[in-house]
Amino acid sequence: MRKTFQLQVEGKHPDRLLEAIKHEIRKYIKRERRRELPEGSDFWDFDCKFGAAQESAEVIHLSAITGLIDGVVKEGGKQFYIEILAKPGKRKPRPEGEQGAATDSEEE
Repeated sequence: MRKTFQLQVEGKHPDRLLEAIKHEIRKYIKRERRRELPEGSDFWDFDCKFGAAQESAEVIHLSAITGLIDGVVKEGGKQFYIEILAKPGKRKPRPEGEQGAATDSEEE
């Protein structure tokens, strides 16, 4: 998804428009995650960019999208550009002895 969203459209309430934009983004992410994974991949990862315009877009993390959208609305911006591209990802195994992974002996 590479798209510039307008935040002020004549005849539409800004709050409803904002909700519709967020819904469209979430729907796209869910649709991409449902796609079949290529062999050797564990999950769908996403490359994301966000900015006021396509030329000024910066790389961001997927979880920061709604916060950045809310920031643009709070500042009174008229539009923003978002780019979300799905790519297959492979999880790295945890090194032996790393904390955070519960073992059978710890659970007892």
